[in-house]
This record gives sequence, C-alpha cells and structure tokens, in this order.
Amino acid sequence: MNNTYDCLVIGCGLAGAVVSRELAEREGKKVLIIEKRGHIGGNTYDFLNDDGILVHKYGPHIFHTGSKRVFDYISRFTQWRNYSHEVLADIHGTLMPVPFNLNSLYIAFDSEKAARLEKKLISTYGTDKRLTISELRDQTDSELADVADFVYNNVFLHYTEKQWGLTPEQIDPSVIARVPILISRDNRYFQDKYQGMPSNGYTPLFEKILEHHNINLQLNTDANEVIKMIGNQIFFKGKPFKGTVIYTGALDEFFDCRFGRLPYRTLEFLFETHDMTWYQSKGTINYTVDKPFTRITEFKHLTGQDIEGKTTTMKEYPKAYTGADGEIPYYAILNEENFELYKKYRQLTDGFSDFHLLGRLAEYKYYNMDAIIERALKLADQMIGVEKGKD
Repeated sequence: MNNTYDCLVIGCGLAGAVVSRELAEREGKKVLIIEKRGHIGGNTYDFLNDDGILVHKYGPHIFHTGSKRVFDYISRFTQWRNYSHEVLADIHGTLMPVPFNLNSLYIAFDSEKAARLEKKLISTYGTDKRLTISELRDQTDSELADVADFVYNNVFLHYTEKQWGLTPEQIDPSVIARVPILISRDNRYFQDKYQGMPSNGYTPLFEKILEHHNINLQLNTDANEVIKMIGNQIFFKGKPFKGTVIYTGALDEFFDCRFGRLPYRTLEFLFETHDMTWYQSKGTINYTVDKPFTRITEFKHLTGQDIEGKTTTMKEYPKAYTGADGEIPYYAILNEENFELYKKYRQLTDGFSDFHLLGRLAEYKYYNMDAIIERALKLADQMIGVEKGKD
C-alpha cells in the first residue's frame, strides 16, 4: 500500500479536498485522504435532519469571495442558490443590521442626530467605505466618538468577550479589524462580488470534488495512528513513505501536544426545531450584549427550502477548547504568546522537504472559506511548478 500513493492528505475539509483534486487531476498523483471523522466536508458538512431540513452540523457557512478563480473553481462542482447573507444584532431587544451601517445609525440614534452623523461620516470618509472601530475611535470629533462608543460597547465588546473569552486588548488586532463599520446602506453581511449557497448543499459539492479515479478516501482514521515522523523519515503504517504529505489538522495534536496545547475556542451548538414556518426575520441574529450564546441561525433562510410549519435554528455557545472528546478546535486565539508556541511545533516539520501545512489548524490562523480554497490552489500550483491564480 505504501507504494500505491504519491500523496497523503490529512483531513477532508476544504483545504484537503481541493488540494487533493488539484494534484490528482492536474498532476496525475495517486492521493489518499485520511479523515478522522466519519464524513467528508470538514466543518462545512451539512445533512438533512429528521424534519427534512438541511442543517450545517458545525455552524453556518455562507460562500462569498472576490476571487474569480476561486468562484470559477468551486462552480465546477455545484450550481448556486442566489443568496446574500444579512445579519441583525439584538441589542437589548432592538434589532439593527450588522456590520453597523447607515441604516443602523438611524436605529441607534434619534433621526436628527443620525442625519448629522451621516453627513459627518460621509464628509470624513466618503461613501461606500469600510472602516474599523479603531479608526473611528481615533476621531477627535465628539459626535463621531459617540458612534464609535456605541458600536464598541453594544456591538463589539461583549460579543468579543463571549466569543474569545478575552478582552479586545488581549486579542491580536487582526481580529478587531474583522469587525467593520460600513458607510453605506448595504445590509449584506459580505460585500464580495460572488456570493451564494451550493444549491444542493456542501456535502454533495465535496462528493463531486472527490469524484476522481486518483483519489481514495479513508474515513474514521486518526492520522496519528498511521503516520509517524521518526528522525528525518516519515512512516506510513509502519513503512517508510517517500511521497508528499499535506497536513490540515491541528499541528500540536499531531505532535501529541509535547510543548503544551495551542489555545483555541470551541463551540457548543443547540439545535432546536420549532413548529412554525419561520423563527426569525434573517438567517442570523447576533446577541451582542445580554445572552450567554452569541448568535442564532435559522437554516431555511440560507438553504431556501420551502417547508411549511417546521424550521430549525441553532444557538452557538463559545467556550475554551480543552481537547476533550467531542470538542472541536474552531478558532485559533491569535496573540504573540500563542504564535511563539505555534512556531515551536512548526519547527518540528522543518526537516521534511515534502511535508506541507495547509489550513486554519495546521497554520494556526484564521481563513475564510474562499481564502483557504485559494491557499490550496496556490499550494497545488507551487507543487506542480506553475504560476497561476492572479485575478
């Protein structure tokens, strides 16, 4: 068996599936994907529940990208449902669009003050602009400071503390930068050129990506049980492996957490089916101040299913990842101390020229779906020896 495969890919999420298809299709590599779970699709896995409602097992995933290459690539494997995600924030019972925008402004402040603030924002920054809370907080104008304080205290602060278990000051600035303020009336959560949902769901999309004669899949298999790194040699099922290894899992766990566990946040999900056609007005409502959960997602908004009298929602409860059975590391906690710990694990792979780290867990960083698809395509380009992928 060791001589059968040119490439071992650990993990069958977006990173692993895309790079496997690229190497199998473009380079003719024989690829074996090793997946710990009993299903494909990683955290984008979806399925029909007992009421026939398509739900996302590991939280909502909405496809969006500005990259034509990424969109064209994924479009090979799915048709699209035209969908633009909108999110509301519940602030002490008042609902307003997030990211905070000009429509939100008129809900948060009285109409006279909101009109005055709108003029100031547009004259200072222009229309259709994105700015961060930090940029707005640097303003010396007292009324613009009011906007910054409102957004910081009601949209950002408590939600961030729930999500990360840290104060904003303890988190890498890149996390804060992902919470924009929009000087527009565009209520869409994402403003990317290409947006939508796979018309039949994510799992059928993955099935098509993996539908290639050079790809084999092994589910319910822990990579640590079949792959070992001893000295400067990689062993697969006890025998030396001379091919390529692409690892997309948690890097600390691959090395048995020998330097200590890398910190992550995990999530607990509460799925609820309600005897009503609709539970809420938008796909997701964020509870930014006064609930123990961070958001509620109603899946039929996302999937477009026409089911009367039943709907399924999901509440998300963030907590610290401990590595306990059933827990999943979702979000790396990005700060300098954790980066330094990650570097120690990454250095353990430096002696292996054909061992590649790919994805959120393996690289200990945050990727949107489109970004990890692009990263996988570019890694394949690099391995195949071609220069592609510029929009």
